[in-house]
Amino acid sequence: MDEAKRIRIYDSFAAQSMMATLGAKLCDVSDGSVRIEAPILPGALQQQGFGHAGLTFSIGDSAAGYAALTCLSLDMEVVTAEIKINLMAPARGEKLIAVGKLVKPGKRLCVVTSEVFAVENGEEKLIAILQGTMVPVPA
Repeated sequence: MDEAKRIRIYDSFAAQSMMATLGAKLCDVSDGSVRIEAPILPGALQQQGFGHAGLTFSIGDSAAGYAALTCLSLDMEVVTAEIKINLMAPARGEKLIAVGKLVKPGKRLCVVTSEVFAVENGEEKLIAILQGTMVPVPA
C-alpha cells in the first residue's frame, strides 16, 4: 500500500473524536482492508452488561469506510450513504475487533462490508456483520 495513503488514513482516524471516546485504535491498514479494535469499556455497556450495539456499529462503520478509502486517491474522502448491521450475538468480553473490507470500488459508490468480533478470554467470536455503501467526496 502507498505510504501516503496509509498516513492519510491514520491521520483521519486520529481526528475522529468518537473513536477516541470509545478507546478505539486503528491496528492494521492494507489495500481494501482495515482493522479497528476497541475495548468494551464500562461507559459503552447496554442494560444487560454487554457491549452496546452502538459500539459495535461505530467501529464496524469506520472499518468499512476506511477500507474503501484505501483505494481512493489522496484528494478524496468517503462518507457513509447507507449501512446495515446484523447483530448475531452479544458483545461479551474485553474488546471488539472490526475488520472492514472493500467489496467493490467505484468513482461514485463503493460497496463495503465489515465483520465485528468480540474477544473473551482470548477467543474471538463473530457477533455482527455490516454491509453498506460509501460515497467518495472531495477532501
